[in-house]
Amino acid sequence: MSKTTAGSIIEVKNLTKKYKELTAIDNLSFDVKKGEILGLLGPNGSGKSTTINCILSLLKFDQGEIKILGKTMAPDALDIKREIGVVFQDVAVFDELTVWENVNYFCGLYINDKETCKQYTEEALKLVGLEDFKKFLPKKLSGGLLRRLNIACGIAHKPKIIFLDEPTVAVDPQSRNNILDGIKKLRDDGATIIYTTHYMEEVEILCDRIIILDRGKIIAAGTNDSLKDLAKVKERITIEAELSTKIQAKIAELRDVVNVKYDGKTMVISYKDARKNLAELVSLLESSRISYGKIFSERPTLNDVFLELTGKELRDQ
Repeated sequence: MSKTTAGSIIEVKNLTKKYKELTAIDNLSFDVKKGEILGLLGPNGSGKSTTINCILSLLKFDQGEIKILGKTMAPDALDIKREIGVVFQDVAVFDELTVWENVNYFCGLYINDKETCKQYTEEALKLVGLEDFKKFLPKKLSGGLLRRLNIACGIAHKPKIIFLDEPTVAVDPQSRNNILDGIKKLRDDGATIIYTTHYMEEVEILCDRIIILDRGKIIAAGTNDSLKDLAKVKERITIEAELSTKIQAKIAELRDVVNVKYDGKTMVISYKDARKNLAELVSLLESSRISYGKIFSERPTLNDVFLELTGKELRDQ
């Protein structure tokens, strides 16, 4: 990951948004640093979409302040909006225009010089891997290619700030890898990115920093590693073996074991610390002359932390 540079591109202070009796965003404050990819996560109803819509001045809020590039954001702040690219989850392109014409049109909304617009269009198509599909109409594209087109339309004008809302939903692995590589390239070229997704592995790969929202509040924020340190379970060891009740009891009594699950073939052991657990388990099995098949250790995932903090599946959104 790139090292973030000093300075906040986006500043959100004491943001509150209510819908009658429901408080969708509750006194929310955070910033987005220049040159970073910020992952914004949360279950359904956590306030992610409302927060983004408030930042973009698509939604009025009841209290707070939002600054972008050091200026107060407002619906008529066109100078700020020119520096922003938005790629929503729903694909929004013109069916009657070709791939090239679509990207050129959206780029032209921000770039007046035709030659520069053509150049930016070509660069955007190259970034998402659509050089060979310039003359195709959107209806001729697969779902993955269509999402790539959607991204190209949103970033062709080379914005300083990019909002990406679940850009890889329902795409094939090849397109997903292409999209993720393109996002890294955008960040490496200097863009600041706010990224939402329900694929935790993407967050672990891409994001420099992560904010987890629930009920309109930040319940955790930090790097991938610092958030994983919040997990109550620090290590899980899975072993395939036939284990007697006596051996199961001995394993459960090992140091730092907090939970043991066994289905007659496979045992999963959860530990509250991650110190030489695998070595101790193997030593116990060998001294008891227990043969085993697969045995492997796993550290907590970001998804484990998310579920511990919210109690909800991110895929519910």
